This record gives sequence, structure tokens and C-alpha cells, in this order.
Amino acid sequence: MTPERGGNGEELMLYALRLAGSAGLMMALVPPSAGVAQVLMQRDVSLKMALTIAEAAVAECDKTGNSVSVAVVDRAGRLRVFLQGDKAAPHNIELAQRKAYTARTFGRTSADWASRTEPGSELAGQRQLEHVIALRGGVPIKVGDETIGAVGVSGSTSTGDEACAMAGVASVQDQLK
Repeated sequence: MTPERGGNGEELMLYALRLAGSAGLMMALVPPSAGVAQVLMQRDVSLKMALTIAEAAVAECDKTGNSVSVAVVDRAGRLRVFLQGDKAAPHNIELAQRKAYTARTFGRTSADWASRTEPGSELAGQRQLEHVIALRGGVPIKVGDETIGAVGVSGSTSTGDEACAMAGVASVQDQLK
């Protein structure tokens, strides 16, 4: 019997208990709302790590007589450290940053990304994104499968840029565990 029908007090009490029980069950089954916040814990490239990577990359390129620009970006693709060799060309500033950003964004070397996005491929449209560049010399910085940053080198040969970037990452490999 429902309250509208004018049932007695006992029936009204049973109805109220059923209603409250149903409401409680529904509340228990509803997932927590977006209002429940949580703290995200993320690995990232520290300033010291970025500087170590950049210095090691410059040193590697110096061995072959190449004056390069080196950019290290963090997990968000923001520039952390930039070093430019004494004789590096002005355009290498932009190229190093874009190579690093490309490697960070796609979690793979910029050379690998360039191959995957060749004109005519299904992914060719990615080349239209701002700040990316299809040139060798960008290398991701990874902890396991997680990309936490990247390094880009410009000013040597394309294979030399990549080798110097890899040497930079190798210099902190013990910290990437």
C-alpha cells in the first residue's frame, strides 16, 4: 500500500523503510563523482638530468668536430635545457627543439616517426602538427615504456645528430630505472 491510499502507520513505516533502502542501494552502486580528487604521481626530467644529457650530447658531437645545438624537453614537451655550440648555425636552435618535441610527443625517435609518416602513409597527416619535424636527431628519454622527455640535436650529419642524442640519454641510463 502507498501513502496516497491512506494506509495505516505501520504500512507507511514499511514503505518509508523500503524507499530508504532502495535509495541507499542506489547510492552504493553509483561510482564516485569527479569531485573526488586524486594526486597524480609522474616521473619527469629534472634540471640536473636534462643538463647532464645535453652536456653529454655536445661532448659526443665535439669528438667529431661538430658544433651543435641540443634541446632537452620534459614529459609535457616543454624546453628544460638548451645548449648551443660556439659555432652552431642559428637555425639549429629551432631544429633541435622540434626534434626533441617530436620524439617526446610520439615516444619514438624522430627518424622512426619520419619513416612512419612518409607522404602517402596513413599517418602522413601528423606532419601537419605544429612543432614536429621529420628529421633524424630526436631521441625519447624513457623509464621502461614511459616517455618522460626527449633530447634533440642539430648541427652534425643526420646520423651524427642521432648518435649524439643517444649518447646524451646513455649518460643517465642508470637513473632511468
